[in-house]
Amino acid sequence: MAHARVRRSILFVPAVRPDRLPKAVATGADAVCLDLEDGVSFAQKDEARAQALELLKDPNAGRAEVVLRVNEPASDLGARDLAGLLESGVRPDALMVPKISGPETIQTLDRQLAGRLGDLPLYAQIETAAGVASADAIATASPNVAVMFFGAVDLSADLGCVIEWDALLYARSRVVTAAALAGVDAMDTPFLDVKAPDALTDESRAVRRLGFTGKAAIHPTQVAPIQSAFSPDPDTVAWARKVVAAYQENQGGVLLVDGKLVERPVIAAAERILAIADAVTAST
Repeated sequence: MAHARVRRSILFVPAVRPDRLPKAVATGADAVCLDLEDGVSFAQKDEARAQALELLKDPNAGRAEVVLRVNEPASDLGARDLAGLLESGVRPDALMVPKISGPETIQTLDRQLAGRLGDLPLYAQIETAAGVASADAIATASPNVAVMFFGAVDLSADLGCVIEWDALLYARSRVVTAAALAGVDAMDTPFLDVKAPDALTDESRAVRRLGFTGKAAIHPTQVAPIQSAFSPDPDTVAWARKVVAAYQENQGGVLLVDGKLVERPVIAAAERILAIADAVTAST
């Protein structure tokens, strides 16, 4: 039986540092991102593109999903990234697209990729005011959208707000809602303080409660706490199995499990927990 790809974490690797890709995969991250955008200086953009395309020739990077982040498609750099990718004949596992302001960007990409890279999964980065306002339309613009990715740093600059929970809660909620509407993953922004693992764990748990399915990492040490936060613990999995089994035995309808009323929404939540647990097991 095929399992859905699990995306609890994605670890960013600057494409100008190809030596870091094997190390990133070795962390056990569910995905690694070869970055051509923010992680690369303007002077190194051409070098980074060449390095990334060379790395993507190797199909044996490991079990991690290897994602390529291009520059903004509407920019000259983004156009060169996409042209280089299409001409190279290589194929990443997914493409990350920054600063998406509306569904037109996704639809244009679909036309560009059709016939060459076809149904390439897309990580749609929501990191501008326009992107937040159009999140639903972006998420449903194409069946190739696989992840709605919330970017706090660029968004905070666009809004003129601080990078804090309360200031960004509305935008985060819009991204989660859009992802749920399209039935795709929701990935949260990286936690920037590498030396604060406890705060990273707290934020990871908070965004999971909000509805996110994963969170980005900028350092290898962040991968384990992120993946732990987004993996159901054994007690939760046991509860979910008990609830689903009771529901199936009852052949639907409302029932009591351990004295607590269980209705269809609770069953749906339990089934979702088991799907995540099964996907995590399948990926290890």
